[in-house]
Order: sequence, then C-alpha cells, then structure tokens
Amino acid sequence: MKRFRKILLAYDGRDSAGEALERAFTLAKQNKAGLTVVYVLEEIPSKTEDYIDKVPIKEFEKIACEEKASEIRDLIKSTEKRIRVKAEVKILTGKPHIEIIKEVLRNKHDLVMKTAEGKDGTRKMFFGGIDISLMRKCPSPVWIVKPSKADKYSRILAAVDPDPFDEKTDRLNDLIMDLALSLSKLDDSELHIVHAWSVFGENILRGPRFRKTEAEMKRLIKVEKGFHQESLDKLLSRKRMGKTQYRVHLLKGDPSLLIPKVAKKEKIDLIVMGTLCRTGLPGIIIGNTAESVLNQVNCSVLTVKPEGFVSPVKLDD
Repeated sequence: MKRFRKILLAYDGRDSAGEALERAFTLAKQNKAGLTVVYVLEEIPSKTEDYIDKVPIKEFEKIACEEKASEIRDLIKSTEKRIRVKAEVKILTGKPHIEIIKEVLRNKHDLVMKTAEGKDGTRKMFFGGIDISLMRKCPSPVWIVKPSKADKYSRILAAVDPDPFDEKTDRLNDLIMDLALSLSKLDDSELHIVHAWSVFGENILRGPRFRKTEAEMKRLIKVEKGFHQESLDKLLSRKRMGKTQYRVHLLKGDPSLLIPKVAKKEKIDLIVMGTLCRTGLPGIIIGNTAESVLNQVNCSVLTVKPEGFVSPVKLDD
C-alpha cells in the first residue's frame, strides 16, 4: 500500500493514544511517507501575566512548547527506533481542530490520524467535539482510531453509494473502495461492502393519492434493486480484489440505520465512509447519513471528503 505521502498524527497526550501512534508509524513506513506528530497547546490566557513575573507571556509559551516537544520526542523514541521511521514533532497553539486543519493546509498532509476522544460521564458519543470538527472541516481523509489491544483490524466495512449519473459521487465511492481495499490487504482483513438503497417516495406511492398495487410496487422494487445491483457491480468490477476475502451487503432501507447494524453484527473494526456537505454550507455539517452513523458506532472510522471540498478553515483566519 503506497497511497499516502504526508501523514499527520494529532496527539492529545492521553495514554490511550498508543494505538494511533503505532498505526501512524507503521503506515508511514509502508507508504514511505513523511510523518508529523502534532500537539496543540491551548493559548495561554492573558491573565496569566498576573502571576508570571519573571518572563514575558510569549517566552512562557515558548518554554511550554519546548517542554511538550521534548516530552513527545521521548515518548516516540522507542517506536521510531523499532519501526525505523523518523517523525517530525510540532507544537501548535490555539483551538485543536483549527490548528490541525491549518497545518494540513500549510503542508498538504493527505491523511490525519487521531485517537477517538471516547465516551465518558458527560459524553454520550464515542467521537468527541474535536473528532467531529475534523471529520466535518478537514480537507484530507480523517482516521479516528479506537484504542484497542488488537494489532490488526479483522473486519473492515466500506460504506458505498454508487451513482453512475453523478461522476463526483462515483469518484468518492472509488476512493472509499480503494482505501478500504488497501487497508484490508494490509491487515489481511475481511472486507464488508455495504450499499443501502431505497425506492424514492415508496410510502407516497403506496398511499391514497397514487394507490399503487402491491404487484406494481413489487415490480418497481425489483427494477430499482436491479439498478443498484448493476451500479454496485460496476464499482466492484473496477477494483482488483485479489485474494481479499469480501462480502457484499446490498440492503434495502435507510443507510443511517443499516450501516451501524451491519457494523455491530459483523463486529467491524474500521468503517471507511464518505461525508457529504449541504449545498451552501461547505464544511459546516456533514451529510445526515454520516452524522447519524457516527452517533451510533464505537469502532474506528476513516472518513473522506468528495472531490473539490473546500475547508471553511483558512490559513489567514
């Protein structure tokens, strides 16, 4: 697998970050990619000057950054030596997701990796605010890693929605499949390919205004299923599956319900999926399906943006 050139690992200082650290270094080696470990310090409040009387606040901030950089270099030293990958360490200041995205824009990182913030007493979702903000606004693929004792992913799920009439969507599905397939080959994982479909306006067609008979609806559903099967077959025909073990799930129903259901049933370790933004609000929210799926799963997730996505975060902000 040689897909990524510049990987950014967003380190948050927690003990649970070991899984993301290991995967980032391993992926960098396998891709012969550059690796940057980034830590974001919160900006020092101006009132701190009241009790720092020996050094200016900017100097205090510089010292804090140097100490954190030294701490991270010590942390990754053994991993660098074992995997034989040298990482650059950067300490930034500001809001974490904003500074991470700016670093991506400055240096054209093509993958961001980060440990999931996880559930706690006040957080119901597995993914925290920084995780969601990155998946919403970061232009590069974002891989949120679940802390785990497993060295490899046993099962990976690719959530696709092929549409031969929409080139942009179709290219996004190609990217989802390429990433999922590459990672499946890397870990020798079982790949599950999920495509959920429905008949637009089915309930209305069955209602009193149109009064479609059951026989008519069965014919319509059969035609619609055939279309989606053909679209999925075309997508898969473009991929070199090789020796990858894979299963295809062509399911009728709401993808926001069916994707989490398959993930739970099949004990999925990683979901690869796309995010789509509402017209007029680029990067502010992700598509309803993606948002709903993220609210229901607690496995690692790799999200990718459609071609042409422009982050609302700007370098001159």
